[in-house]
Amino acid sequence: GVQVRSVTMQSTQPPEQVQAAFDDAVKAGQDRERQKNEGQAYANDVIPKAKGTAARLMEEAEGYKSRLIATAEGDASRFNQLLTEYSKAPEVTRSRLYLETLQQVYTNTSKVMVDAKGQGNLLYLPLDKLMQAAGAQAAAMPTDTASPAARSSGVTPSISNETPPQLEKMPPIERSGDYRSRENLRSRDRGDR
Repeated sequence: GVQVRSVTMQSTQPPEQVQAAFDDAVKAGQDRERQKNEGQAYANDVIPKAKGTAARLMEEAEGYKSRLIATAEGDASRFNQLLTEYSKAPEVTRSRLYLETLQQVYTNTSKVMVDAKGQGNLLYLPLDKLMQAAGAQAAAMPTDTASPAARSSGVTPSISNETPPQLEKMPPIERSGDYRSRENLRSRDRGDR
């Protein structure tokens, strides 16, 4: 017998009649490989990003869930404590809650107008100036006068009903029927805005 050890093709030229079809087939194979590689590269880029985004969103959701549960449990505990106190002294608890609410509301308020029991006189409280005066007084106070516990906890001293010395120098608000002086105060105040 005859044994074939190797076959070598010097050139692979298809016949001219099928050259266009042969080129199309080769080009289609190359396009298929290129598109497959592009798809794989896109998948390699997008899938890790999507997994990272999904993991981040899951972590944020878990954190939000934990925060919401802790807030709800804290609120429930506070209300249970309030219920205990309310059952002991309802009137005192109501008054305290009312005063705490007023304190929270007036913390962010700079000006308050108070009607004195329908007498037609409006009392103007310049809370912004009062707070500035109180802040200046607190800054001028030596730090040694506060107790160590108050300094370490950062708690502000309690509010006093006494008039601060800075405000004693301010002119008193007229309570007579002369409304022009109050109008002057109002118009000056409008100029600040």
